[in-house]
Amino acid sequence: MGDLEIRAADSDDVAPIVAMLADDPLGAQRESPDDLAPYLTALERLSADPNQHLVVAVREGRVVGTLQLTIIPGLSRRGSTRSIIEGVRVHADERGSGLGTQLIEWAIEESRRRNCQLVQLTSDATRTDAHRFYERLGFEASHVGFKLPL
Repeated sequence: MGDLEIRAADSDDVAPIVAMLADDPLGAQRESPDDLAPYLTALERLSADPNQHLVVAVREGRVVGTLQLTIIPGLSRRGSTRSIIEGVRVHADERGSGLGTQLIEWAIEESRRRNCQLVQLTSDATRTDAHRFYERLGFEASHVGFKLPL
């Protein structure tokens, strides 16, 4: 990974993570970079759960990417454990640099290390560029996802 470090996120990373989450048309509608309190509370919950891994990619001391990896023990598929990749973001200055690939490869390897038999992710239906990216990395659009806002 050269000069890139992927490590667990800490409270100092929350502002740059939220800025990346808000830096697109979908995120701009649902994120609030001006109020970090709920994000800091969420980080505390994530950090306390051994099956949650919020990581940042850092280059030259600057947060340039993030993702959340969740490990889920299960009963289906003969009791397999799976992982879910969520909240993948790459800083605008780093898009096209291969950083996204490095982040996803890290998540896949970490999933293997944790004995997962399946890695899955969802992507908003409007993110067609992201869909092509994930397909290039070997993911298949094999299911239809549903959400119910509460």
